[in-house]
Amino acid sequence: MTDSPVLALAKDLISRKSVTPEDAGCQQVMIERLKALGFEIEVMVFEDTTNFWARRGTQAPLFAFAGHTDVVPAGNLDHWDTAPFEPTVIDGMLHGRGAADMKGSLACMIVAVERFIAENPDHNGSIAFLITSDEEGPFINGTTRVVDTLMARNEPIDMCIVGEPSSTNYVGDVVKNGRRGSITGDLKVKGVQGHVAYPHLAKNPVHHALPALAELAATEWDKGNDYFPPTSFQIPNLHAGTGASNVVPGECDVQFNFRFSTELTDVAIKEKVHAILDKHALDYDLKWTLSGHPFLTDQGSLLKSVVSGVTEVNEEAPQLLTTGGTSDGRFIARMGAQVVELGPVNATIHKVNECVKVEDLEKLTDMYQHTLNHLLAK
Repeated sequence: MTDSPVLALAKDLISRKSVTPEDAGCQQVMIERLKALGFEIEVMVFEDTTNFWARRGTQAPLFAFAGHTDVVPAGNLDHWDTAPFEPTVIDGMLHGRGAADMKGSLACMIVAVERFIAENPDHNGSIAFLITSDEEGPFINGTTRVVDTLMARNEPIDMCIVGEPSSTNYVGDVVKNGRRGSITGDLKVKGVQGHVAYPHLAKNPVHHALPALAELAATEWDKGNDYFPPTSFQIPNLHAGTGASNVVPGECDVQFNFRFSTELTDVAIKEKVHAILDKHALDYDLKWTLSGHPFLTDQGSLLKSVVSGVTEVNEEAPQLLTTGGTSDGRFIARMGAQVVELGPVNATIHKVNECVKVEDLEKLTDMYQHTLNHLLAK
């Protein structure tokens, strides 16, 4: 039996070993399809990362699909039931690295746009694609650099669907209409190294750090809101000592992370952390890394159209959530864009035997096409 257009394209993309930051020709496959639809193509290469921006139309509003062709490494091949870069359908499931995250979504986007333009060749507004090969890596030379370029020339995206695997139990049960911000602190508390038998000649940085860390962990940073849970503080890494039982360490290294809501800013977090550390009279250095600001799309034509499109396919409205980690949506939201994430079930992403229901790819394609109908059809 001949594969459907979306399944055939998903297989083609999965077969290309595009481990971050490699693209392995995936973007060229997409570009050729978009050229045939009249899209203007702009390839943007920044350092080791290949991106492209494709646009059809010059009028507002500017709607964009965003996604990534790169995937995480397959890991130990002996643990896979099928070869990760040889797409295989078993019992209605498409297996392969990137099937769910997110080459399946990319195939759905392309086919949905092909169908929409066939029915609406003179559609309202403009349609665009922002595609990177740097989402699973350091995210330095990918979407954020393309966004910088677009903003510098005053070409802001108005509305964007990011194809991240947002669904939990079945495709379209969850739409992510925002994400928490993430900021990490690398703290070095300084002491004086010495012999444990002579504590008066040493200064144990662990002892000095613990009360401050306890206060940070016990602090209620905010209460959250209708869309976000309260801001969380977690310590993923803590290290001190030489490994010897008779040496007081001279330094204590602590890494902590905040996942924060729209109730807080990174500036407010930094100020409060420094105030607590200073209150405990610590001698310390602290380096901050901001991974992304929180964003929220709680109203507007995009959210309304996506909810309607999903409901038309599933006969049930999606749940709106902001859970999970960060995504490239945080960079696009900097433009003032309405941003939502809609993609396949995320149960197998980054795992061995990653897979997605073939039926879900067909449904997701319909959801994307229905959304375009609501937004841009004349």
